[in-house]
Amino acid sequence: MSRMGVRMTRGPQVRGLALLGAMLLASALVLACSGDEEQRPLTVYAGRSELLMKPLLEQFSKDTGIPIKVRYGDGTDLALGILEEGRNSPADVYLTQDVGALGALQAESRLTALPESTLTRVPAAFRSPDGQWVGLSGRARVIVYNTDAIDPSTLPPTIFDYTKPEWRGRLGIVPRSDGFPEFVTALRLTRGEAFARQWLLDLKANAPRIYPNNIAAITAVKNREIEAAFLNHYYLYRFLAEEGPGFKVRNYYFDNGDLGGLFLVSGAGVLDSAANPEAGRRFIAYLLEKSAQEYFAAQTHEYPLVAGVAPGAELPALASLKTPDIDLGDIQDLRGSLELMRTTGIIP
Repeated sequence: MSRMGVRMTRGPQVRGLALLGAMLLASALVLACSGDEEQRPLTVYAGRSELLMKPLLEQFSKDTGIPIKVRYGDGTDLALGILEEGRNSPADVYLTQDVGALGALQAESRLTALPESTLTRVPAAFRSPDGQWVGLSGRARVIVYNTDAIDPSTLPPTIFDYTKPEWRGRLGIVPRSDGFPEFVTALRLTRGEAFARQWLLDLKANAPRIYPNNIAAITAVKNREIEAAFLNHYYLYRFLAEEGPGFKVRNYYFDNGDLGGLFLVSGAGVLDSAANPEAGRRFIAYLLEKSAQEYFAAQTHEYPLVAGVAPGAELPALASLKTPDIDLGDIQDLRGSLELMRTTGIIP
């Protein structure tokens, strides 16, 4: 599961909840539910932080009258669990910040098509080409670095250079967290299996520090246990909001289309075995309402994907990010990437 929210202080959380309540009030008028749906619960497998998602889910239930059951967990583990459960899975909706996990479910024909009215709220680049999942928020892969240890102008222009000897012992990775398995899948797609295997072996040989979650990794950069780490962009802004501009970590955004700057999305889809698919489709549409998109932007510093909703002023404009040309719909072979990571020693 994502470890998002571990560092959130009470102040931002209270403000976020107030913002959520005010902005989602209008959604109740649009999404008021019929009596028959009130009796049937919606079951969501959520590979996102309970601290983040619980207010949204509770507001949806309040606005629509649809009861919700939620199973929180690691997005990858939940997706693999759905595949093991088969059509006996109780899940109606799978929600995750791991687009590769959505792709894995789609590859196994476990997702169903979403309404066009939902899909077209999001640019085509941020949803399944077959319409079986839709992005909810976006995040850029970055290098976070310690400002006392590193001049950003000296950072490598490509992620592939981090296997060079001068980076031995200076780097941190979070191999089981959101983003890294998707990066490995993208690496396999663009450079081939042999290149991906060798790069992972070279990375392992360079003795990177391995962290259980992103909060631990960015804290290690702050404390100079390591000098840099591969992460998603938004963790930095949570620390800056809490600790101020004196926080000794910053993001390095690749500006040349390098694979290290992969832009990924969180997303959701309705299971083919869903007992309550209509409620699932309504829930996903709800998360694309302007109010919910503003909640994501305010609470997680992610990029909203719906037109007309601006990201936080602290973020580079989405249009300014020079990201690699990767079809997110092709990031599907989650099991293959995890197996490659195991055989190369990146994960046990």
